[in-house]
Amino acid sequence: MGNTIRALVAFIPADRCQNYVVRDLREMPLDKMVDLSGSQLRRFPLHVCSFRELVKLYLSDNHLDSLPPELGQLQNLQILALDFNNFKALPQVVCTLKQLCILYLGNNKLCDLPSELSLLQNLRTLWIEANCLTQLPEVVCELSLLKTLHAGSNALRLLPGQLQRLQELRTIWLSGNRLTDFPAVLLHMPFLEVIDVDQNSIRYFPSLAHLSSLKLVIYDHNPCRNAPKVAKGVRRVGRWAEETPEPDPRKARRYALVREESQELQAPVPPPPPPPTNS
Repeated sequence: MGNTIRALVAFIPADRCQNYVVRDLREMPLDKMVDLSGSQLRRFPLHVCSFRELVKLYLSDNHLDSLPPELGQLQNLQILALDFNNFKALPQVVCTLKQLCILYLGNNKLCDLPSELSLLQNLRTLWIEANCLTQLPEVVCELSLLKTLHAGSNALRLLPGQLQRLQELRTIWLSGNRLTDFPAVLLHMPFLEVIDVDQNSIRYFPSLAHLSSLKLVIYDHNPCRNAPKVAKGVRRVGRWAEETPEPDPRKARRYALVREESQELQAPVPPPPPPPTNS
């Protein structure tokens, strides 16, 4: 849905909005994407399930707390956004969508994740931030191709040792949790490139210099007594960092997944002119 349609939907009463959205979805979109974000949905429009070739489905910022089993017909889905809804449990039908690569579950009311989530073996990115998780669900450690994990703004106090099984994991975002110690399992994951533990309660940081792939560590807003030691060239965002090229953690996160550009070559300074000779 474009911005114009979204603006119109904002003026439609909630009890009529559902029918309006369904009427707007009569044919399979040419880009194989349906975006119903911010459409005041309280139930999923079943008509969407007829779009068997759908690749991207955005249902963010609605009032959904369940999904119909018919959603399982969308076996070509690669991106599913369910963030900013009212889910207290992940609908089982989501775990049948085996082509999913990116799953957005942030800003719901999830306290756990079902064991069936392990069926999503193509999942590369998982967003579970701003839920009600007091521990990282162990099923996450079974997603062998996972590259990015967003688990910030929960109530996590530690991470399971099984997390080191995820040898494809490159970025982990843990800001705004209740960590009092730096997660020991991360010390055994040399393939990590980005670690974010901003806004926790960590008082001491061990050396991270041995993490050979590390590019960025964000540790600001912790009551720490020291800065983590890192290898040369690793960017640090936090107190006592000798060099903080990206002092704003929000900006650091924004650019963290972008490959670092080569440093611009400075134009050579021309040599000074030779001293005049006496004629």
